[in-house]
Amino acid sequence: MLQKPKGTYDIYGKRSLMMNYLKEVFSNLIDKYNASYFETPMFESSELFHRGVGETTDIVSKETYDFKDRGDRNMTLRPEGTAGIVRSFIENKLYAESLPLKAWYMGPMFRYERPQAGRYREFYQIGFECFGTYDPMMDAETISIVYNFFNLLGLKGVKVNINTLGDKESREMYHKALMDYFKPYLNELCDDCNRRFEKNPLRILDCKVDADNDFMKCAPRMTDYLNEVSREHFSLVKNYLDAMNIDYEVNSNIVRGLDYYTHTVFEVVADIKDFGSQNVLAGGGRYNNLVENIGGPSVPGVGFAIGVERLLLALEYEGLDNIEFNPVDVYIFGASENEKEYIMKLANDLRGNGFKIDVDYESKSFKNNFKRADKLNSRFVIIIGEEEVKTKILTVKNNKTKEEYKVNIDELIKFLDEKLGDFDED
Repeated sequence: MLQKPKGTYDIYGKRSLMMNYLKEVFSNLIDKYNASYFETPMFESSELFHRGVGETTDIVSKETYDFKDRGDRNMTLRPEGTAGIVRSFIENKLYAESLPLKAWYMGPMFRYERPQAGRYREFYQIGFECFGTYDPMMDAETISIVYNFFNLLGLKGVKVNINTLGDKESREMYHKALMDYFKPYLNELCDDCNRRFEKNPLRILDCKVDADNDFMKCAPRMTDYLNEVSREHFSLVKNYLDAMNIDYEVNSNIVRGLDYYTHTVFEVVADIKDFGSQNVLAGGGRYNNLVENIGGPSVPGVGFAIGVERLLLALEYEGLDNIEFNPVDVYIFGASENEKEYIMKLANDLRGNGFKIDVDYESKSFKNNFKRADKLNSRFVIIIGEEEVKTKILTVKNNKTKEEYKVNIDELIKFLDEKLGDFDED
C-alpha cells in the first residue's frame, strides 16, 4: 500500500476545520492592519534561499530540499516564506508603489529535519511582512499582530521575548567580541559551531548542542555593543510595546535562526501546561538589508512567521480545539427517482441564496435518509414527492423539534432565513 512520505500528513476532518479556523481568525485580524494576502511559488531558484536565508544557517546547510529541474536549473522547495515575498516585492517593482506595504501569507514550507510532535518536513506557516519603514513603531505593531492573534485564540500567558541585533556597525563590533571570546573554546564547540566561528559567530549562540556549556552562559551580550542609533531604536520599540500593554521580556540569547535579521528580533510564547520547550509559537524580526541583498533597492523590512502545527498542538493541549463542522441548513431527499431533477433545481437555487444544502443521491429509504440528516446535523429536512412537485407546497421539517411546516416554494427562502435565525439565537 502506498503511504505518505515520512514527516508529512494528510489534512482532513478536525485538522482541516482547525486550519480553516486559524486562517479565518488571522485574516479577520490582519485586515484590521490593512495588509494584503500574498502567495508565492512553493519552489524557487536555490540562489534565492541561499542568498536570503543565509549559507551559514542550518536550514540551508542541512535542511533544504534541493533538486535540478528538467532544464538543469537548481531549484529548492521553499523552507520559509520571507525570501519568496521579498523576491515578489522586487520582481513586481512593488517598491515603486506607496510604502509601507504590508503582506501576509499562509502555506506549506519544506525542511528535511527529524520529525517530532508539532514539527514536520512539510509544514505550514502563517506569516506577515512589512516593507518600507525604518520606524520602530512598525516593529512594535508587527509584534502586536502575533500577540493579539494568540489572545484571540484563547491562549493564556502570552508573552514576547525580545532582543536586538543592532545595525551593521553594532554587529561588526559584536562579531569581533564573539570571535575573541569563543576562540579559546573552539575545541569544546561542536563541528557546526567551529564552521560558524569564521562565517557568523552570532549563530553559535543559537546552537542547541552547545547550549548547556558553562562558557555559553557568559558570552558577550549584544546590548553591550549597541551604538546610539541601535540603542535608541530598541528603546523606542519597548516604549511602544509598553503603550499597547504587551507583556514582554528582554532575552539576550534570542538571535533567531536566519542570517538576515537586524535590530529587533523576537519570539512569542504562551503558558501551555506540559508543553515543554515547544511553547515558542512564533518568531520574527527586522531585516533592513534583505531586499538589497536579494537584488532590490535599499528598502527595510520587518515580519514574523507562526508555526501552524505547533500552534495547533498548543490549542489541543489547552482544550481550545473544539471546533465543530458547520451544520447543514437543509437536507433534501425524494420519495422516488422521479423527483431528482426537481431536487437538483431546488438545491441549486437554495445554494445560490447562501444556504448550505446536501441531498440524497442514491434514493435511500426514508429511514436511512433521516439517519443521514441526523449525521449531518441538518437543521431542516425537505422531502420531495409527486404531490410537492405538482402543488409547489413543500413540507419542511425542523430536524431538532420535529415540527412540520407547509411552505409555498415561493416563500421558502424567506421562511428559511427566519427559522435559521432562530437556530442561531438558540
